[in-house]
Amino acid sequence: MIVECLIEDPRWRAAGLARLARAASRALAAELGLGRVPLGYCLLGCDDARIAALNADHRGKARPTNVLSWPSAERGAAVPGGQPIPPAPDPTGEAVELGDVALAYETCAAEAEAQGKPLGSHASHLIVHGILHLLGYDHETEADAALMEGIETRTLARLGIPDPY
Repeated sequence: MIVECLIEDPRWRAAGLARLARAASRALAAELGLGRVPLGYCLLGCDDARIAALNADHRGKARPTNVLSWPSAERGAAVPGGQPIPPAPDPTGEAVELGDVALAYETCAAEAEAQGKPLGSHASHLIVHGILHLLGYDHETEADAALMEGIETRTLARLGIPDPY
């Protein structure tokens, strides 16, 4: 997967966000068998103020959150707990743009501390979570959540990160 990483908050640079994103993307692609189609997404490393504004603009919730995602296309499954529609190759051979993901530093750092985890492990989990949303996975139903959480757990295990659930 090709990751375009835009870091607005320098604390993300110090935390190695771009490196974490590349590793998480590779692990997820391996877990899902996505090596046949070139894929790309953009990751924004921002602060709580920026993500609160994005959350207000796009979801009507004027408060910070840990991760937001904006898929470039609807890829959701036809039935709860089903597999989403996999991205089709671009006819020109270019990478298929999956969409955008944003992470808020303060919220992620506070959650990691409260859960007794390294920030890098928690950020990796949220990156995987965000990419899964770009790929059409969600957690709206129990069956969808079980599918998504299973993929997250197996992907994080590939990175040596314990089960976050």
